[in-house]
Amino acid sequence: MKANILLLEDDQQLSDTVKQFLEYQGYEVFCAYDGLKAQDLAYEKQIDLMLLDIKVPHQNGFDFLQTLRDDNVQTPAIFITSLNSVEDVTRGFDIGCDDYIRKPFALKELQARMEALLKRRYGTYEEKIDLGEGLLFDIQENLLTQDNQRVPMKTKEAKLLALFLEYPNELLTYDKIFEHLWEYDEEPSAGSLRAYVKTARTFLGKDNIETIKNVGYRFVKE
Repeated sequence: MKANILLLEDDQQLSDTVKQFLEYQGYEVFCAYDGLKAQDLAYEKQIDLMLLDIKVPHQNGFDFLQTLRDDNVQTPAIFITSLNSVEDVTRGFDIGCDDYIRKPFALKELQARMEALLKRRYGTYEEKIDLGEGLLFDIQENLLTQDNQRVPMKTKEAKLLALFLEYPNELLTYDKIFEHLWEYDEEPSAGSLRAYVKTARTFLGKDNIETIKNVGYRFVKE
């Protein structure tokens, strides 16, 4: 998956259209039809980018983003709305959005703006990350190579390595890691996770992955 996207849109037909398009491009999309549900998803999931309608039930998009920004959540956000006055646009950027798209819009334009924001935030998000000693990790393909030769890794080992590289210096709780590595019909295993972390330490450095007792792990990158 390229990234996890939170989509706040109360028009179910439009929501389904955007979701299907983005999933076809390789994104994971979490949909909310009102502001309160979106708030739950923002704190429960590891979200990389938010697409926010403004005129939604219970808590409008402006108030939703304001709440997150007040809580120091800096996840990139794009407002997608029919509100198009200068005052609305200005308010959106004042609150802390990163981009603003007026409806109706082209899906390809949305994709281009999303990818620009993701690259701006994560830098090498869609590139190969140099781990030193000839090691390169392709964050899109979850593929590790050394001197252009593939390094065999279990699927969950590669997913965990990608997770650490995508969120340097951020605490990753056990719940978030379990959710990312295990499918909904699989039973997470703490023992297996410890083995995967041990593998990640061989590539990222033993001392660079901190164990936060009873909470999770953090990849420390200077």
